[in-house]
Amino acid sequence: MHVLQMLGRSAGLLAIAAGLSQIHTTSIAQAAAANVAAAANDLPGMPPVLDPNNLYSADGPGMLSPVVKSYPARVYVPNSKSDTVDIIDPATFKIIGHFALPKHRGASSRLLEPQHVVPSWDLKQLWVAQDLGDQLTLIDPATGKEGETIAVDDPYNMYYTPDGKYAIVMAEREKRLDFRDAQTMKVVNRVPVNCAGVNHADFTPDGRTMIATCEFSSELIKVDVPAQKVLAHLKLSPAHSMPQDCRISPDGKVFFVANMDADGVHVIEPNSFKQIAFIHTGKGAHGLYFSRDAKSLYVSNRGEPVRPKGSNEGSISVIDVATRKIKAEWPIPGGGSPDMGGVSVDGKYLWLSGRYDSEVYVFDTSNGSLKARIKVGREPHGLCVYPQPGRYSLGHTGNMR
Repeated sequence: MHVLQMLGRSAGLLAIAAGLSQIHTTSIAQAAAANVAAAANDLPGMPPVLDPNNLYSADGPGMLSPVVKSYPARVYVPNSKSDTVDIIDPATFKIIGHFALPKHRGASSRLLEPQHVVPSWDLKQLWVAQDLGDQLTLIDPATGKEGETIAVDDPYNMYYTPDGKYAIVMAEREKRLDFRDAQTMKVVNRVPVNCAGVNHADFTPDGRTMIATCEFSSELIKVDVPAQKVLAHLKLSPAHSMPQDCRISPDGKVFFVANMDADGVHVIEPNSFKQIAFIHTGKGAHGLYFSRDAKSLYVSNRGEPVRPKGSNEGSISVIDVATRKIKAEWPIPGGGSPDMGGVSVDGKYLWLSGRYDSEVYVFDTSNGSLKARIKVGREPHGLCVYPQPGRYSLGHTGNMR
């Protein structure tokens, strides 16, 4: 009897194990089916999402694409009031290169205002976007040398559609999004946005929708990427505010939008296109950068300029992505004006331009201490740490996926 009971119990355990195995197999199959279904809805030609729970899973420490592995590590700094680019060696924190941007189309009497250094979708080029100069200047990241300059209307900033087919010039002054062929830079479509100061953006996981900020009209726009048209406008609260950088969360469920006048970060649900939360950070919230493990969001609080000594209010806020709570504040000793930049390949340092102080800051991400401050040209803006981990670039100073 005892033996029979043991056999019966063993048979029961085997049945339970088989059932659990079946459940596990089914859940895997269901997850795979869900991923296939999601991929089927993706923008055609877009590289597939590797991990739906972390859009930045290809951006981890040291995960350089074979395309960029041989490129020298450099930090490219556009100085908007000097019309120059400084090139820093991140290993020594020293400027090792410098060039003045050419005056294209006879623009000798006005500033060019280089705003951002933008990696191309295929990672092979860097473009210096100069809105007042109406031009883009190429940098070869393999050599760090200046290349050709081409005429482009009002390139305050530039992004790429997730399929790599188009460059989207954020023509802030002209109140347009200009879709250009990503290879030839020829205009394909000019899209009026009916808002003031369109300048920063990011894309939904399927690549079909872009959310962009309009700095001077306190609103966001929702753009249909395949149709190349504006779908909706969202007025932000408070009404008199200045939305800046815009980044999608790692899980793809919300967008974070820095607001320089509201001193914090809006949380936007893209499907309903509504504001669902607000995170107070610090004075002049401006740039947004994810840590290499995608668990933290660094917010540069630019402060307000105090002439002639610069700003004394700048800081970095660190948001826990999972809880959407502030978990650390990094003040700048003696003050500063942190603006735009990027995270080092290994994730150990956060590089940011000091907009009103003619310098670049390097923060140790393990404790928030200021590792270095490097003097550069006047009003440095959208600096680019390059190369960076990732399979392809969506533009700005390195929004990689």
